[in-house]
Amino acid sequence: MMKYYLKCVKCGYETPDFPAWFSANQECVKCKSKHSEVLYHSDYNNFPDLLAGKPNDFWYYFDFLPLNDRKNVVSCKEGAAPMERWDFLRDYARKEFGINCKVYVYRNDLNGGTNTFKDVAASLAASLFKEHGIEQYTIASTGNTATAYSKYLSLAGVKLTVFVPECITQDSVNEMRSYHQDVRIVDGDYAFAKKMAAEFHQQNNVLISAGNIDPIRVEAKKTMVFEFLRQLGKMPDVYIQAVSGGTGPIAIDKGVRELKELYPYINLPRMVLVQQDTCDPMVQGWEKAIEDNFPDGWETHYPIIDNPKTSVSILSTGNPAMFPVVAPIVKKSGGSFVRVREEHLTDLAAKIYKEKNLILGPASIVCLSGFYKALQENRIKNGDTVLINTGEGVARAKEFEEAVRG
Repeated sequence: MMKYYLKCVKCGYETPDFPAWFSANQECVKCKSKHSEVLYHSDYNNFPDLLAGKPNDFWYYFDFLPLNDRKNVVSCKEGAAPMERWDFLRDYARKEFGINCKVYVYRNDLNGGTNTFKDVAASLAASLFKEHGIEQYTIASTGNTATAYSKYLSLAGVKLTVFVPECITQDSVNEMRSYHQDVRIVDGDYAFAKKMAAEFHQQNNVLISAGNIDPIRVEAKKTMVFEFLRQLGKMPDVYIQAVSGGTGPIAIDKGVRELKELYPYINLPRMVLVQQDTCDPMVQGWEKAIEDNFPDGWETHYPIIDNPKTSVSILSTGNPAMFPVVAPIVKKSGGSFVRVREEHLTDLAAKIYKEKNLILGPASIVCLSGFYKALQENRIKNGDTVLINTGEGVARAKEFEEAVRG
């Protein structure tokens, strides 16, 4: 019996493995949907034993990842980042809002690859490509995904062609090119970068990223749920993340459903997904849905922001094609999308620096801003355990770091 198979979310058709998935242009051969999930024949009864261990990386959960042979693992010690108690945030909630809560920060800047939330997906992709002989790949990205894939695919000997929007930071471009990958800066926004990547894929018959519902990305990031249970001993009550595309929420939903039979009591945390006011199409779509009382088809209505003018380049997705997938998960969780002011990011980053002697990247500060906004909007309750998923360090945002240091 094979370790895993893929099942179409739309029609239920089963694809036997990733080689077949790649051969089918990463879509269901029956209904042509791009959205399939990985299911396993692994023995989940052994899973609780894993929660007592101390992993070095997310490959600790090998039996629940779609790789057949451990010798193909490409890893830089990612995915087992610590969840730190940040008591000054707890104290703020108590003092300013009378809310008693526990606040943890998931430190993805401590991942051993490129210090971002994207490292786990890149590690699994590189490992799968190595196992199945994939030699070339292409991707469009606003920054962190491209950087992570550039590094990990270079370690696997896979040639990567990256398309990035013109707003990307030069620091990110320099790091991608340091891994000897082909980086192409397009004359336009992220939507145009995706168009260029799609044309490259079609013209050159090169495998392309399947986007935020890519089962590779989802399977890697679902291990967040495993880490919640290992490090916290439970699911958080509130989960906060800055969002551009939305693989994180999709992956958490998958992880919870995967373990539901084993742990019937686990549920989705209330998701608070954060965007800055300079690029907030998901927030606008959510606000419109609330205004209209969530009519049939509400999740398909959202604005498109062409060429968003934002300094947070990795959160510059103006056309949120994943809103129809992510928004229903947020609604199911009892959560919300929230908007924060970009102009306030440097001041908050300076506050974090003073408290923790730590400077995080601008997208991580958008996420942390969401904690304050969630308090203002009464989205955090007494007794809640709050998990803030900071996505990136500051290594590729030198101007932001200099502004924070003053």
